[in-house]
Amino acid sequence: MPRNVAPRHCGWCGSRLEQSSARGRRRRYCGQSCRQRAYERRAAVQRSGLPEDAVVLSDTELAALQDRLFQLRCAAEDVVTAADDGAGSDELRRMALELALTARGLERLR
Repeated sequence: MPRNVAPRHCGWCGSRLEQSSARGRRRRYCGQSCRQRAYERRAAVQRSGLPEDAVVLSDTELAALQDRLFQLRCAAEDVVTAADDGAGSDELRRMALELALTARGLERLR
């Protein structure tokens, strides 16, 4: 049975995992340190009584995430404004690429 060809990412840091043709269980982490950090986080969540799928962010992490979301919204609004003002396709393409890079940066929460 063929494996799913969609890219997989580390369960801790979000780095892209290499595609393996080997049989057996698929990798969940890019390395031992990420595996250990994930175990420590799971153990802490179990001790705290939070639901297993809970996401816990510090105030600093939350503020950083909000800043990155604000940057993404501003970049999207810039593209809309440029399109409304009749910007050329080259400028719109450049702005769209910048928007995509900003969004890609948001994919990694840790």
